[in-house]
Amino acid sequence: MREGGHRSPAWLQVAVLVPANLVGALVSFTYFTFVDFLTPPRTDGLAGAIRFFIVGFALLVAIAAIWTTRWTRILNPVDGRWPTSMEARRRALLFPYAIAGIIFCGWALAGLLFGVIRPLMLGVFTVERAARFIFGNTFVAGTATTALTFFMAEHLWRKELPKFFPEGDLSAVPGAFRLRVRTRLLVILLLVGVLPLSVLGVMSYRRAESLPGMDPAAAAQVMGSLLVSMVFIAVVGSLVAIGLALFAAGSVATPLREVQGAMREVERGNLDARCAVVTNDEIGAAAEGFNRMVHGLKEREFLKETFGKYVSREIRDEILAGRIALEGQAQDVTILFADLRDFTPWVESTSPREVVRDLNAYFTEMDRAIREHRGLVLQFIGDEIEAAFGAPVAYPGHAEMAVRAALDMRRRLAAWNAERARAGKLPLRHGIGIHTGAVLAGNIGSSERLAYALVGDPVNLASRIQNLNKEFGSDILVSGDTRRRLNGGFELVQLPAVRVKGKVEEVEVYRLA
Repeated sequence: MREGGHRSPAWLQVAVLVPANLVGALVSFTYFTFVDFLTPPRTDGLAGAIRFFIVGFALLVAIAAIWTTRWTRILNPVDGRWPTSMEARRRALLFPYAIAGIIFCGWALAGLLFGVIRPLMLGVFTVERAARFIFGNTFVAGTATTALTFFMAEHLWRKELPKFFPEGDLSAVPGAFRLRVRTRLLVILLLVGVLPLSVLGVMSYRRAESLPGMDPAAAAQVMGSLLVSMVFIAVVGSLVAIGLALFAAGSVATPLREVQGAMREVERGNLDARCAVVTNDEIGAAAEGFNRMVHGLKEREFLKETFGKYVSREIRDEILAGRIALEGQAQDVTILFADLRDFTPWVESTSPREVVRDLNAYFTEMDRAIREHRGLVLQFIGDEIEAAFGAPVAYPGHAEMAVRAALDMRRRLAAWNAERARAGKLPLRHGIGIHTGAVLAGNIGSSERLAYALVGDPVNLASRIQNLNKEFGSDILVSGDTRRRLNGGFELVQLPAVRVKGKVEEVEVYRLA
């Protein structure tokens, strides 16, 4: 039975219970045939024994079917969706344990039914016979069947378990039994070690019990059969041990291989890699921890990329690496201010949506020019841009970087205006002012919100120089302090010195051709 292409609990019950119980029946037959032979009470004849077996077996199957169906009903998909309630998740985690427990109880009931109830009905009950039958049927065949049922159910159910835990949060479910890896291995050790030794002990005792009073030929025959039985049990025990070991190794190795594969994906830069969490033991906890780690890396990468939208990548990496003191430090920097011309009339004659769209396009082009020359856009103020070169990362050639960025901004604005002209829009103009000086660079703001800013007279002077473009009819002006930091590779035209607001002395300015 499948729902939405996935195995349902009912399908798994059939896939697990049929082969497991067949193996258990084989173990039971082998045990009572070669190890502890019991003559069946046949006072009611072979037909009566067969009828009792059919009725008893049908009763046990009915009880197990009703029990498992009621217990797993909450796990069935509804309208093609797997349930994700807390109780459904808890039962999904307990499913292999529940089905194994039901199987063990079924074999225990079978031991009582065929070892106690039937002999009582026939009047041939003895405590010794009942104990021997219950031991062989319940603790030998029943234990082997239960172990096989559990490992088979767990192996198959792991493929379906993630449907109940799309986020892989198995550890968040309270009341779910956790089979530790150490406990799992210990149980397997007991099954492959203690159980075969117990069987061999019982077999040896039963053979030795029959030796007194036998003639030498019969005793030799008994010892020969004992040797054959020991070899048979050793072979069967080895096969069972190998099977259980393979199941146990797979239950541990497979999730670890998935973790290793996901780690390799992360090493390649794939932060969408995830591990399927299929157990709630230590390995499942490791897979959950890995997923949380990758989620944290993805969030950090998102923040890193987002942070990189406010500063250049070089500055971002320096800040995240802790190599920049953000509490404030004196630095020699070059400040650039850019301002759109005739902004107010343009806004009045253009729809607000178009103004925002065009402003964003303009700022994008200018920001790219500034970033490509290692500049930092400090803020966008209306239609104005404030940028810094040489802070927070100090660069010796920050003045040249700023001038080259201004030339790139001029080129980009011309290309952008050409596109606007083709679209039937008016071109835009801007003025750029550049000045170099010593400022205090650091974080400024409240305890809840900070902004990286430059404080000092050079900032104000750069803004005043930008305004002088209106007076001189230019688009890029450079202060004398900035010119003296250049290598002479730029064409600068000296303009008359001017006095700006807030300065007593006249300011030396140059037009960048």
